[in-house]
Amino acid sequence: MSNLSVIILCGQSPRHIYFANELCRHCQPKAIIQETGSHQFIGKIFKLLKDPKKLWQKVSRWLRDRKRYKGNPEAKYYFGENEPKLDRAELRIEVPYINDEQVLSIVDQYQPDVIAVFGTSLIKGPLLEKGRLGIINLHGGLSPEYRGADCTFWALYNQEPEKVGCTIHYINAGIDTGKLIAHVSPEVKETDTELELFWRAVKSSTQAFCELFDKLESGEKFGTIQESKGKLYQVKDRQGGQERYLEQLLANGLLKNIDLKERVTWFNK
Repeated sequence: MSNLSVIILCGQSPRHIYFANELCRHCQPKAIIQETGSHQFIGKIFKLLKDPKKLWQKVSRWLRDRKRYKGNPEAKYYFGENEPKLDRAELRIEVPYINDEQVLSIVDQYQPDVIAVFGTSLIKGPLLEKGRLGIINLHGGLSPEYRGADCTFWALYNQEPEKVGCTIHYINAGIDTGKLIAHVSPEVKETDTELELFWRAVKSSTQAFCELFDKLESGEKFGTIQESKGKLYQVKDRQGGQERYLEQLLANGLLKNIDLKERVTWFNK
């Protein structure tokens, strides 16, 4: 276990809870700050009501996701039959928005060595400068080629299963553009689905994140500049037609006879 003090900023899905629990076992956690996103809800509804096309896209995506997540498979993947819950619930603080002044106050109070981030909205302003050893994100794609949302989906859609993975990187003002710490690619098996690959990538990357604490504490330095902008994928880019196309690719053997083992690439200075 590392002696680094850490504040965790994350979402509320089972994968985010898994991430927080694992990190708490490998460091000295000071707070787990979970973003609820409630500050944006009413504003988004009014904006969507003014644009019927976007409203339909959102509703369609919600219905498709609801079907994919029926039975809460993500919770079962990370927690089996147990309820997804924080092991250190006493450290939990809920905020409507990750850039809320309360978050900055908590960070200033504890002065952590590291701020670990997974599954929040875009971090802005003075929070970017906090953390003695930096503010570090777990992104669900291999940056810079796959930045933004649904990166596992797009890697498969582009018929590049070898580029499914996650990036651990320092956060800057861009979207998944900060200096690289590690690329983590999960094992890929013939029977995998998009969701299974994404969840396995997160699980492998969480373990690499825990390993990073020991590396930082021992004095190792990381941070390779992303030389290209790559591709930024947005939630709105993924439509029903693309999902049906990927379903056909998988049915036609996109992953047939594939045998990719877990791979971790560290970007040491």
